[in-house]
Parts: sequence; C-alpha cells; structure tokens
Amino acid sequence: MQERARTTRRRILEGAAVAIRRSGYANATLGEITDAAGVTAGALYFHFRSKEDVARALVDEQHRIVREAAAEILSVERPAITQMMLLCEDLARRLTDEEIVRAGVRLTTDSSIFSRPVTDPYLDWLELFTELARAPDANKETNGEIPPEVLSRFIIPSFTGIQLVSETLTGRADLRGRVGEMWHVLVKAVSHTDRRVEFIDEADRIFGDTG
Repeated sequence: MQERARTTRRRILEGAAVAIRRSGYANATLGEITDAAGVTAGALYFHFRSKEDVARALVDEQHRIVREAAAEILSVERPAITQMMLLCEDLARRLTDEEIVRAGVRLTTDSSIFSRPVTDPYLDWLELFTELARAPDANKETNGEIPPEVLSRFIIPSFTGIQLVSETLTGRADLRGRVGEMWHVLVKAVSHTDRRVEFIDEADRIFGDTG
C-alpha cells in the first residue's frame, strides 16, 4: 500500500474511533466517520466496504498496537509477575489515552456488533498470560496453589470487567488505579510469601497511588 493510501486509511480508522466513542457503534454513521476523518465517502469506500469492515479493521489495528507493545515489554528480562503487571498497565494507559485502542476494545466487548464474535485478542492474551503464569514456579514467584490456566482465565476477564466498570463510572479516568488494586489483591493471593513485599512494591511503582 502506498504511503498516501496508508495515511488515508489511518485517518479513517482514527475518525471511526472518535465517532464510535461519541455515538456508539450502532448510532455512528459512515457520514459521521468521514466527517471525523476529514475524508470523502469515496475515500472510505476505496478502503472499506461497510461500517462492519471499518469496525473489524479497528479491532485488528488495536490488536496490532497492543501486541507490539507487549513484545517490547517482554523483550526485557523481568520476573513473570512484573511482566504481567506491566502488560496490564500498558493496556490500561492506552485505553485511557489512545482512541483506536479505546474503540477496538469497546468493539470486542459487544458481541452483538459482528456476525461472528471477535475472539483472537482474548485468546492471544489468555495464551500469553498462561505462558507467563507457568514461568514463576521455577523462581518461587508464586505459591503454586493456582494452576497457570486458571490464573490466566481469572486475570483477563477481571481486567475486562474492571475496564468496563471504570468506563461507565469515570470514563476510565480511574482505570490505572483500579487495575493496580486488582494486582494488589492478586499479589497477596498468589505470590510466594518470600517475595510478596517485593511484588507489592512493584505494583505501587507500576500503578502509582491506587487510592
């Protein structure tokens, strides 16, 4: 794709993200999307056949952004619990600051939007956190009482629920703090007693004041 076409496509996705935030997916029109993007209807239809195509592209772009951010976080060697906290903090921050990520995640949480459910982002995160949850055993990071798959299946839905409630109550203004609270609970529940203080201090450093 040529640079000009890539730029136009990006503008359409950014415009769609703004329109969906303002009106919701069901009420956002293609006209509202083109107005927010500053492009013509012809430019939109050059790249996308329908509003659902735009929405799926938003989900894909959000997924790409988050995957690349995760790869950068994981490129540095750290304790697995710290890596999981950093991944959650990064996504929480992007859900507060980045329109495409906000819109993409919003679209994945509404199963009524698409003809087939969007599952890849959830499955990728479940797999990643399961792999990370397996790693701490050798380093005595966890107490070993919760199987890795169970821990992963608890963390990802918990994060999803927290961000939905935060969006409803505060427009996600308190999201990082609420995710920090989640990790305080998790650290106290799953960490090895010898390293609990270390990971609580890490949660405070990563998420800041959770009060």
